[in-house]
Amino acid sequence: MSIYDFKVQARDGSEVSLSDYKGRVLLVVNTATGCGFTPQYSDLQKIYEAYQKDGLEILDFPCNQFADQAPGSDEEIHTFCTGRFGITFPQFSKVDVNGDQAIPLYQWLTQNTEFGGFDKLHPLGILLSGMLKKQDSEYKKSSSIKWNFTKFLINRNGEIVERFEPTASMKKVEERIKEIL
Repeated sequence: MSIYDFKVQARDGSEVSLSDYKGRVLLVVNTATGCGFTPQYSDLQKIYEAYQKDGLEILDFPCNQFADQAPGSDEEIHTFCTGRFGITFPQFSKVDVNGDQAIPLYQWLTQNTEFGGFDKLHPLGILLSGMLKKQDSEYKKSSSIKWNFTKFLINRNGEIVERFEPTASMKKVEERIKEIL
């Protein structure tokens, strides 16, 4: 199985086959507009502008499952992201990434990766660890998405190469993208 076996919903409600991205390197991200990590949109856009010509696509999936930080309609979210951060990469309909309503793409992504832990040097890393530990002392053992801006790097064959937690350095993400390209 590869990422090309999945279909997702576009902002306009139409169905998009991820096989449309065959042969490209993909960075799949669950995002939110009201999160401490939302400024990563700027970094993502810079990476997209630098490497799209080399075969990179960033696939943005807004998600409201983490502290309701992606309120609004798909169009309101898109307007915010294009207006505030100038994003030009594909942004899909809002999804669930965990639980019974998680879309099949995210079920596959989480079933085939492990939670990598939060970077303790990142200002939000300790905060997230403490918050999640209060909710579930065993949270580290689950491969579920822990927060907004978790990223999955997919190679040109549609295979998962690496998972990046939200606290991962965007420079590290960019370096890995360059290696895969």
